Amino acid sequence: QVQLVESGGGLVQPGGSLRLSCAASGSIFSIGAMSWYRQAPGKQRELVATITSTGSTNYADSVKGRFTISRDNAKNTVYLQMNSLKPEDTAVYYCNVKQVLNYYWGRGTQVTVSS
Repeated sequence: QVQLVESGGGLVQPGGSLRLSCAASGSIFSIGAMSWYRQAPGKQRELVATITSTGSTNYADSVKGRFTISRDNAKNTVYLQMNSLKPEDTAVYYCNVKQVLNYYWGRGTQVTVSS
C-alpha cells in the first residue's frame, strides 16, 4: 500500500501563488506517473497535470502556462506550483500516483482563490 499526504493548500487572492506538495510513503517501489487532479463543488474530478517517471509532463489546457508540476524521486514527492491563480481554480486538489497496475489517491487539500 502507498499512502499519500497532500499539503500546501489555503486561501489566496486572485493573481497569487501556492505550492502544493504530495509525499508518498509505505510500500514505495516502481512509482510511475504522478498526477494532480481537482474537483470543484458540483463538478467532476478533472486531471490538472501529470509527470511521468522520466519527467515528461502534461497539463490541462486551463492551467497551461500558469501551473508547473515537478517531482523529487529521492523524496517520493510531487509538487504543483500554481501561479496567476484565478477564482475558477478553487477546488479540492488530489494527488494520484501509479504503482505498477495500481493507482492511489490522497485525501485532498483545499485551494480557495478569492478576494
